[in-house]
Amino acid sequence: MWEKDADLVGLFDGLLANGTLSEILPAEIFPAEILPAVILAEGSLIAIGKALLAIILLLLAGDFISTFVYHVPEHALGRLHCQVHHEKKQTFQHYAVLSTQPLVMLDGLLGALPYLLLAIILWPLSPIGTVMGLLFGECHVVWRHTTKMGWKTPIGGKRLCDALWIVTPEAHWVHHENGAIAFGDIFSFFDQPAQQWLKTLILLRKRLKKRLKKQRRQKTVKAQHL
Repeated sequence: MWEKDADLVGLFDGLLANGTLSEILPAEIFPAEILPAVILAEGSLIAIGKALLAIILLLLAGDFISTFVYHVPEHALGRLHCQVHHEKKQTFQHYAVLSTQPLVMLDGLLGALPYLLLAIILWPLSPIGTVMGLLFGECHVVWRHTTKMGWKTPIGGKRLCDALWIVTPEAHWVHHENGAIAFGDIFSFFDQPAQQWLKTLILLRKRLKKRLKKQRRQKTVKAQHL
């Protein structure tokens, strides 16, 4: 980016030298001398915009995929996440995925995998934004488990998080106490759709279990008649 900006500035310096800019843009409307600074400022704003876009896309899409593809299905169909992350009376390090226990690290990796894959996709858009998004996500993982340490979110911070639909430690701890509600890694607006998705998966699991049981019973009856 900086090399491109330098090239643009050099180009405009050349145009300034031969008087071309004065013919294109009247000096009383747009002084040509300030154009290099304008180009640099515009390039910086574009870079900032791309970084913000990368951060938002990484966190939004990552939370969505992690919630609906891994987290909720684990509650409905799996065992790893519930046994590891919802195990009672564990330490802060355990819940915040700071432990070196293999199962804790595996559950954390599976939950973070969507963010890591998105980081590869968003890297060309903005490396800085991608890194900042990953750092924010990791810091949020640690922060949202500080309830275990007795920490409380200040009233002002809670109001700000509520306004931005960001999950607070208190809100996330509700999920630890009841795994069927308060979904969403980072954003609370995924909670209600996730609860519906959980109910749907549980219903499908029951129907599948019932069908398999019926098939086994039919096979047993046929075997008895042979």
